[in-house]
Amino acid sequence: MRDAVAPFSKSSGRSAHVPSPSLRKAYSEHRRHQEDRYRDRAGSTERPGHCNEAPGRASGGRLIMSGLLAAMAQSSLARLEQARARESEKALWSRATDAPPPPPLKLSPEGFDIIAECKLHSPSAGDLSAQTAGGMAGIEERVLAYAQGGAAAVSVLTEPTRFGGDLEHLARAATVLAPLGVPTMRKDFLVDPYQVMEARAAGAGGVLVIVRMLERCHIAELLDCAAMLKMFVLLEAFDAADLQVVHEVLAARKHHDEQVLVGLNCRDLDKLTVELSRLRELAQELPEGRPRVAESGVSSVDDVRTVVGYGYDMALIGTTLMSTSDPRKLLGDMLAAGRERALATRSTNVLLGSSEE
Repeated sequence: MRDAVAPFSKSSGRSAHVPSPSLRKAYSEHRRHQEDRYRDRAGSTERPGHCNEAPGRASGGRLIMSGLLAAMAQSSLARLEQARARESEKALWSRATDAPPPPPLKLSPEGFDIIAECKLHSPSAGDLSAQTAGGMAGIEERVLAYAQGGAAAVSVLTEPTRFGGDLEHLARAATVLAPLGVPTMRKDFLVDPYQVMEARAAGAGGVLVIVRMLERCHIAELLDCAAMLKMFVLLEAFDAADLQVVHEVLAARKHHDEQVLVGLNCRDLDKLTVELSRLRELAQELPEGRPRVAESGVSSVDDVRTVVGYGYDMALIGTTLMSTSDPRKLLGDMLAAGRERALATRSTNVLLGSSEE
């Protein structure tokens, strides 16, 4: 089994990154028409025309998004415009670059890690706040339990309309977790680098980027912004076509100094059901040399063993951890099971390699 920590070995002890004036100028140039691009595209499958590259879901110049993703793109754009009305990008950039550096994402040499998720609601599971103390205190208590249980990072939903999230949830979680050395990740339907800056200003060390929502050039813009702010990115795919886009985007960035995880979400976005078989069927399609993350449907210790057996290095787990009264114990049990399976898989591979010599 490949070494899952290798791509992140340079991240330990990283310092705050302040871009040079020339880098900021170059970034400003390629951002000039960004707002028009997303106003044209959000809520529509039409290609906006500013991007010369083929769209992420190439077919006659159109993007293919489910009803949920299209609605979330529309909502995300509305929030983006409201945020820009409150704070200029220049001011936000200053806050983002002046923020204390987040803890680095460190993956275990034992071969398996978990990104634990904090969300108060989901379209599929409904209200998830019953096991929390309520309000900000409940969020702080939950993310602290995640850190104590061994989470490598904590994903925090900031989407308000369908997931009950807020940027303040992210900021509070980051404040609680920073002294413990655990980074937070903004999970939202991001459509613009401005939202990456918001995440960094709130204390996050990483962001989720949904491949299907974006054209290749826009994925690159979000990756560029995250790299400039020294944040990790979880690129989320749903199917083989998404993974092909991931391969193409990363192939063009092989010399970039950036931290990228690649996740496969096995949820059907139309039915909101999970299809664990997709994690098995597409496991070998994920890029080599990048930590592989199993998303959605990992709800038990047995599920963890299963996805590690498929070749995943990490799992993003939300609903199950939000629904238990003892997330610290469940997280610890899942990590122990995953690492035991990873060790067994490695040992088997070593034996097979020896027998072939």
